[in-house]
Amino acid sequence: MNFKDKNDYKLDFKKNLDKLSEKLQNYVASENGDWTIKGFIDIYKNVYTISFDTKIISKILEIHIFPQILQFAKEIGYKIILAEYQNYYPDLTFINKENEDIKFAVDLKTTYRKKNGLASFTLGSHGTYFKDRDKKKNIQFPYNAYLGHYCLGIIYSRTDLYDNISETEIYKVKELENKFEIINNNVEKRKVTIVENIKNITSVIKDFEFFSAEKWKIASDKQGSGNTANIGVTLGLNDLKNENGVFSRLGEKWFDEYWMNYGIATMIKKGKTIKITNIKDFLEFKGRNDLLNKVVENKY
Repeated sequence: MNFKDKNDYKLDFKKNLDKLSEKLQNYVASENGDWTIKGFIDIYKNVYTISFDTKIISKILEIHIFPQILQFAKEIGYKIILAEYQNYYPDLTFINKENEDIKFAVDLKTTYRKKNGLASFTLGSHGTYFKDRDKKKNIQFPYNAYLGHYCLGIIYSRTDLYDNISETEIYKVKELENKFEIINNNVEKRKVTIVENIKNITSVIKDFEFFSAEKWKIASDKQGSGNTANIGVTLGLNDLKNENGVFSRLGEKWFDEYWMNYGIATMIKKGKTIKITNIKDFLEFKGRNDLLNKVVENKY
């Protein structure tokens, strides 16, 4: 396919990322919405359920969908480079096979629904690599080398059967006994539940919804995690899917400038010098009160 300019690449990549999101939703869930991953199995055919630890769930989800992401990249003519180190941005770098100047950054984001239906997560740092965009500190390629920055999001609900500190359960599955060589069971003396088939094991998470979004379009003007320099997101699913964040009507330029200056720029307010930590103050500081009506109010 011939493209006229880089914007055509962006439009095409986002359209394909949206299609992948739809495909993955069916891939990870059974017909009733439960996660198709039930746990870990050992050589004695004991199935150990997964804890509610979000880091564990996130990692297993990433492993689960990764073959689909590789296939997706191949189908659209891209290769993938994984983050060289754990703390590097982004998780995935997509590079066009015909034009290696075309690169896209994609972070995988997994989070559970809160009771109010909201999803909260972070979009990466607004620190060194975000500000020094021609350098390679904690980033696979310089920030400016990427044509677009996206997140591929997975939102799920927890199954209300266990609390966060429950030990994992152990299951014996009858259908596995019939298919594999029987091995002497040396499992610790813990309670083992016998079930007819794997489907009888309750999944720890369910009701998945996937979305893809350009990072700046869903960003908040608040940090996402305490004192760390991470850009936050707190939105409902419809706003995530519609890319309806604080900066979505202002534009990427204001997203970049605001987060480059977050907590550094200061202004006088009510006779006191304060650090600027919201977009309305920043627009006032820049003398652009005419743009205040383009700030999407964060109703969450």
